[in-house]
Amino acid sequence: MSGLADDRTVVERLLHHIDHKTTDLSEASWREPVEHYRSAARLAAELGVLRRHPVVFCPSAALPEPGSYLARDAARTPILAVRGGDGRVRAFRNACRHRGTQVASGAGCEKAFVCPYHGWTYGLDGALRHVPHEHGFLGLDKTSRGLVPVGCVERSGLVFVAQDAPDGALDDVDALPPMLDPSWRLVATQERELRVNWKIFAESFLEGYHIRSTHPQTFFPLQYDNLNVVETFGRNSRVAFPYRAIEKLRARPRDRWSVDGKLTYVYHLFPNVMVATFVANVFVIVLEPLAADATRFVTYALARGDVAMENADVPRGVSLVDAGGAEDRAVCAAIQAGLASGANEYFEFGRFEGAIRHFHRALDAAIDGTPFVAEGPAT
Repeated sequence: MSGLADDRTVVERLLHHIDHKTTDLSEASWREPVEHYRSAARLAAELGVLRRHPVVFCPSAALPEPGSYLARDAARTPILAVRGGDGRVRAFRNACRHRGTQVASGAGCEKAFVCPYHGWTYGLDGALRHVPHEHGFLGLDKTSRGLVPVGCVERSGLVFVAQDAPDGALDDVDALPPMLDPSWRLVATQERELRVNWKIFAESFLEGYHIRSTHPQTFFPLQYDNLNVVETFGRNSRVAFPYRAIEKLRARPRDRWSVDGKLTYVYHLFPNVMVATFVANVFVIVLEPLAADATRFVTYALARGDVAMENADVPRGVSLVDAGGAEDRAVCAAIQAGLASGANEYFEFGRFEGAIRHFHRALDAAIDGTPFVAEGPAT
């Protein structure tokens, strides 16, 4: 399913674009109705997609050892993910089987989960292990009252959950390309709630047409404006954003080309997760829709295991991404405010914005329940 080019081929395509002042172009433009960013009914349909499809819950590095857990809402559903004593990650609906109290919050490491209301206790495998004063519950079958599991699989350094997915849905992630190897470690987690539709945020990651205008003092001095390689794999995509330092590769033999420090890859893992690579960091960004005009923005920052925390590249990379992210958020907020103007019946996405076209085509197909057929590669 991945069908992604190797790094050296991507470099060749980028250097060709630099030489010819071109960029990848999609087959056509795309018009997305503005109502799709405002409608509660549309949001409900999108949340259904987030529950039916395997989605990234967190990076594997967020659950580094047995007993490590992470609890948060995903598609408005309280979910608990935990690494068991056998090393396997499992996910459950975060609700006690007695009276529904959430049995965990935030992140940490535990040997068991004890409900704070009445003390019902669950193992790392979700099994109900202990009920205080059990004699008061006539006919209680503890074997059938464990935490309710949801589909969960760990691939490519990421933990995927599938809340209401049909059998076999998690098989889709088996074909994903490698993204995070085990050496990456979690260095920071941040959550923000912003009054912007989640798709407006997603779109901001998927094109380089705005680099000069939006990021004149952050990304543009390091990167190119409107110059990208765009690839798709299944419902997902990858956009390569080259740094000006890529020019240094021209003096090296092709077999010695490395993309480290020469480009950023942004992977869009359908429907609501971005994985962005930088020099010393990788960021996993989860966009959780809260309302038609509100999104929880969950960011996991990772660093290579062989890079010391005192290495200046780590905080420098985080600082750059924070500054650029603030600029993107300001523009996204302005778009959200502009929805109320009534000026636009639809948004016009050009051929430079092919990854956005791909996203909306995949989302429409998932909502309609129709097969998704990817288009040919960008030209």
